[in-house]
Amino acid sequence: MDVFDAIRNRRSIRKYRKDLVEDEKIQKCLEAAQWAPSASNKQPWHFIVVRNENTRKSLSEMHPYGRFMKESPVVIVVLGDPDKNPKYFLMDACIATQNLLLAAHAQGLGTCWMGVIDAEFEKDMKALLGIHDPLRILCCVSMGYPDESRTSSRRPLSDMVSYDMYEK
Repeated sequence: MDVFDAIRNRRSIRKYRKDLVEDEKIQKCLEAAQWAPSASNKQPWHFIVVRNENTRKSLSEMHPYGRFMKESPVVIVVLGDPDKNPKYFLMDACIATQNLLLAAHAQGLGTCWMGVIDAEFEKDMKALLGIHDPLRILCCVSMGYPDESRTSSRRPLSDMVSYDMYEK
């Protein structure tokens, strides 16, 4: 799949088929995340692949917008490490997550990212997954074969782009 097609056509998927996701596809998604750019090449991220049904159910009960995590066959929890780069760990982990989302879409998988960092339930999720400080949970990503198709639109570029200086 062409990268521009992947960018234009990827959508957040919240309904999944029961089919298991192949290890090779998950690995390709993680490798795409691994190769994301990061400030000073610090790579301040870590990924937890959650397949356990009870753990996914617990995560879905903790996150007010993630009830469908219990239905997705895989949840990837994206961590950021402020010790590796206190200033940019969050942005770097976001870039890695975008690579993961695009790689999943390119392989026919659906995903939906759900923010966690600074939410009241982040501490509970960290306890459930055995995550210690200073690591932070950036987000959870549900993953599986889509059981829905979605569309979206975007504002025109002319509404969001200026040249040489800000104009509004």
